[in-house]
Parts: sequence; structure tokens; C-alpha cells
Amino acid sequence: MSKHKIYQTFKRPEGDYYMEHFSTDSFFDIIGELFSDEISIAVSNTEKYIYYRPSKRINLKIKPGDSIKEGTMAYKALSSKKKISEFINRDVFGIPYEGQAIPFFKDGELQGCITAIFPATTHGKAVITVKSNDGWIPIPFSDVIYLEAKERKTFVYSEKNTGTHKYTLQEFDYILPKESFIRCHRSFIVNVNHINEIFPDTHSTFILSMSDGSQIPVSQSYSSYFRKLLSF
Repeated sequence: MSKHKIYQTFKRPEGDYYMEHFSTDSFFDIIGELFSDEISIAVSNTEKYIYYRPSKRINLKIKPGDSIKEGTMAYKALSSKKKISEFINRDVFGIPYEGQAIPFFKDGELQGCITAIFPATTHGKAVITVKSNDGWIPIPFSDVIYLEAKERKTFVYSEKNTGTHKYTLQEFDYILPKESFIRCHRSFIVNVNHINEIFPDTHSTFILSMSDGSQIPVSQSYSSYFRKLLSF
């Protein structure tokens, strides 16, 4: 990413104003510190994205230089020159998300937009309906122990039932309530209420002992995020 300059106006003791600038690297580092790891941040000019920081739960795979797609919140905020808050369905980026986009100006001229992207909420749903051999079984969120991606399917495990679901783990990562479910591995999402014990493993990784006796790995790429959310 090329280094743009962010300008800020300061007032001298003498009463006049002067301009100082700093690199976007510093500016975006500050933005990243202000927002939770649960939130993805995108910054654009009027045509293209110039910065993107994904969260662990949401990665829209935006790259600096990508054009702003019609239908996104950034596009709508830039077009209307107003703050936009809404839910975006999976047709735009392939995953559902919600958030806010706020355009910014300099001397009355539109300069770009900052978008904060949140995981989609469940909107009142409290069950996962899985496919079994004989039909479909609704499993309450609270009963789900973990989800596993294997053999190009998503398996949902509870104490009494196991079945498959058409959603990918990535989609479940946005749909399931974040206070209970954590992505701990590219192949696993676990319900923290069903973790009996956490054991250290090699290279800063962990093994989770679940309520059904299963042993679930926490990979190195998720270990810091996992420890932060569980506060240990």
C-alpha cells in the first residue's frame, strides 16, 4: 500500500492554524487500537479501498486497491454522503454482515468512507436444524458442543444428536452468538459452556476437553484470540 498523508489542523499559541501530517500507517494503527478484535475496519477513498483490517470472525477479503462494490455500505454511504447502518446479506460478499459506514469530508468535499463491520446477529434464532439419516433435528444453541468441518460438510455435535448442515464454518462463525461460540481452529467452532478443561499443547497451542469427552485442538493461529476471549 502506498503511503498517503493524513493532515490535521492545529492551533498555534499565536492564534493562527498550521497543518501537520503523519502517515496512514500510524493513523490506521490508531484506528485498529480503538476498535475491538471482533470488528473489521475498512477505509476507502471515493473509488477504492486503501486499508482493511479483518477480525478473527469476519474477513471480507478486501485488499487495498479493490474497487468499492455497488450495494455495499461503503458504496451507499459515498453515494448518499450520509451515515449508513444496515444488514448486508450474503449475496454481496458471500457472507452476511452488518455494521456502519460513515463518509468523511475535507473543506466540504467528499474524501472517502470508514466502515465498521460486525458479525451478523442471529435475529432471534436459537437453534441449528441439522440433517440426520431420517430427517431434520432442531438443536438448541445451548446443547451444541462443537461444530466440525470435514469431508466438505459441517458436522454439528450435541450430547444427544449429530447431524450435518449446509452452512460452512465461516458462515456459522458470523451467525452463532459470540458470547458462547469461539472459532478455535480452521476446522472447529466450540461452545465454551461445554469446555471441561484446557490443556497446554506444543508451540503455544491447546487441547480442549469437551463435555462429551471429545478432544478439540486450538491451533496456533487462533490461540492468542482464544486466550484473550477466555481471559487466561
